[in-house]
Amino acid sequence: MAKSIAKIFLGDVHVTKNLVLLLVIGGLYAISIALSNTFVNIFLWKQSGEVSDIALYQLASVATQPVAFLIAGYISKKADRIISLRLGVFILTAFYLTVLFAGDKADNILVLLGILLGMGFGFYWLGYNVLTFEITEPDTRDFFNGFAGLLTSFAGMIGPISAGAIITWLPDTRGYEAIFFISFVLFITAVLLSFKMKHRHAEGPLRVNKAVAEIKENTAWRKVLYSHFIQGLREGIFVFVIVLWVYMATNSELALGSYGLVTSAVSFAGYFLVSRFLKPFQRKRAIFIGGILLFGAVFLIVFNLSYPLLMTYGIIVSAAYPLLLVPYVSLTYDVLGQATSAGAMRVEYLITKEWFINGGRAASIILLLLGIAIWDDKQIIPLLMVICGSGHFFIYFLIRGIKMKSMRNKKDANSGMPENGGGDSLN
Repeated sequence: MAKSIAKIFLGDVHVTKNLVLLLVIGGLYAISIALSNTFVNIFLWKQSGEVSDIALYQLASVATQPVAFLIAGYISKKADRIISLRLGVFILTAFYLTVLFAGDKADNILVLLGILLGMGFGFYWLGYNVLTFEITEPDTRDFFNGFAGLLTSFAGMIGPISAGAIITWLPDTRGYEAIFFISFVLFITAVLLSFKMKHRHAEGPLRVNKAVAEIKENTAWRKVLYSHFIQGLREGIFVFVIVLWVYMATNSELALGSYGLVTSAVSFAGYFLVSRFLKPFQRKRAIFIGGILLFGAVFLIVFNLSYPLLMTYGIIVSAAYPLLLVPYVSLTYDVLGQATSAGAMRVEYLITKEWFINGGRAASIILLLLGIAIWDDKQIIPLLMVICGSGHFFIYFLIRGIKMKSMRNKKDANSGMPENGGGDSLN
């Protein structure tokens, strides 16, 4: 009976120890981030009351990530991919430990917290992505990507609502301290598990200059990178402004958790349906429709803030993201796979991609900080939400000329979603 159940979920695949360990580490990461990442923003905002402070914290994070990816790439090429992943988890552990010790003085070290978060994300995701490529085989990749996507979606559903309930039930800041401590323990567990993984040594120098030169020579890759920049324009400010707006509209962490539960559930269903039914010839159309929905949904909330409207917005964008991102991420990896020396330089190309997406994120946050310094928050933030919120809409016009032949398995897109770390998701 047990074997029959296992076969339903795993299929006829040979699951290795390293594959299982990487899945468990990824699951622990997803649960920890889903529990705490959203509420760190609220915890810091409740101390300072200034949107500009949260923007500065986020800017420190996205500005640090490109540097972290570069250093992590060097470590991955010269030493071991597992070291990069382990360092990422260790730094994120240090991040939550710092938040715990800082307590109600955390707003005094916003830049430090942002740097720790950015370094943790950069080291973790470069190591995780390279290990995923190397550990999985053609006959296990579907299982790994599908199960990883399931874990991430499940964490996104239970994490925010659980955290919101804990914060609501426990007085003062004890609820926040409790969820940050849980995240700390989960990351410590992930670090310990990483020591059980077999080391994977690499050869060859880090040739980022050659990956950068490819931008000039390869038109398709250049268009993909430009599209990632404008994708980052939306993610830079939306990832925290939406969270703050939901909390401002309700003054309730439980309501914010409920928002995360509903939107993650819609997203989960959306990824399943798109992966199941989207046909190859419909991919560009799906990107176009998803971009229109993401842009159009912004107009629901920029003129009038209310919880029902925010929830409606969240449902629309959670349905639209799979429609856009499944074919878009597949296209990204397909174009990357056709770049010069893609096999030997996959680390360098991943670093370059992250530079562009984080460049877009940083640009939108800088615009927000400049706008707040000159104009009133209530005037400039909605305007910037409309301007930056158009980013995903323009992706279609950049990639429509790229031939989308021999695209990767659609489940690869699912597995790539968590690395973005942006959008309007709460996890």
